[in-house]
Amino acid sequence: MDAFPYRLLQPDELAGFLIFVTIVALVFVLAGGALIRSLRRTSKTPLQRSVDRITMALAMAGVVCIGYGYFLEPYRLSVTHVEIATAKMAPNAAPIRIVHLSDLHSDPKARLEPRLAAAVAAEHPDIVVFTGDSINSPEGLPVFQQALASLAKIAPTFVVEGNWDINYWPGVKRFDGTGAEELNGTAKRLEIHGTPVWVAGLAVGNERELEPVMRRIPADELSVLLYHYPDLMPEASAQHVDLYCAGHTHGGQIALPIYGALITLSRFGKRYESGLFHEGQTWMYVNRGIGMEGGLVPRVRFWATPEITSIEIHAKTYP
Repeated sequence: MDAFPYRLLQPDELAGFLIFVTIVALVFVLAGGALIRSLRRTSKTPLQRSVDRITMALAMAGVVCIGYGYFLEPYRLSVTHVEIATAKMAPNAAPIRIVHLSDLHSDPKARLEPRLAAAVAAEHPDIVVFTGDSINSPEGLPVFQQALASLAKIAPTFVVEGNWDINYWPGVKRFDGTGAEELNGTAKRLEIHGTPVWVAGLAVGNERELEPVMRRIPADELSVLLYHYPDLMPEASAQHVDLYCAGHTHGGQIALPIYGALITLSRFGKRYESGLFHEGQTWMYVNRGIGMEGGLVPRVRFWATPEITSIEIHAKTYP
């Protein structure tokens, strides 16, 4: 059972979402009234004319933003470069590069999937990781599997199941035949440039296995945890995970400048909405994902560009 089954809007998200929806609705209602008055050529005071012009301009800007969010941003692919340091690498050890992807949410028609392999290969990764949510429907499976198979040819590739993978079409074998290795309460030891690296993974619903799987990893060797939600950060930090890779939030999928994500569906609300975080010994990166929420949710992104993360791990240096 999922340890966090009810991912309702947190108070900060709910307030921000309601304010945003109210403002947008008000602007379009006022703009509609302004348009009707213009068509009827109703006489207006100078103040009414100014208000009508402003609301019409805001409504037009809103239409442009909607068009951008539907037709442009979902097809933009950004690569974020992050560097972290650890004392678990020898001072002269070569850096280790991990490319992190999440939330492809593949639909029957490909969007960014055909471009992923070239973008990932350009980063020259030692490991590729995917933190769940593969498809929005069974018809999207070929698109997802082709993309994942192309990634697995670049470097050892590890995957975990997200909430969409667990809750929908459980009989679909998403990772079969792709060359990627699925982790669920398991860990794989690799040696990269002479440095031992453990990659551990948990499927959504199997959170109880965090402590047992971490017990199998030597305390002095580098550990990487893959789990779909960012919600295990306190527990991962307590288990001395070195790098925790997560997704799920989509960076809000719809976000606002300065304010950020409107909705994350995380039990911590906006606390871990996207990007790099550091608590205790543990670094966590929350990836914005590649695709978009399935079902009836509109396939739009705004101010939350699809993302590949290139994480370079260095030996910690001391003065």
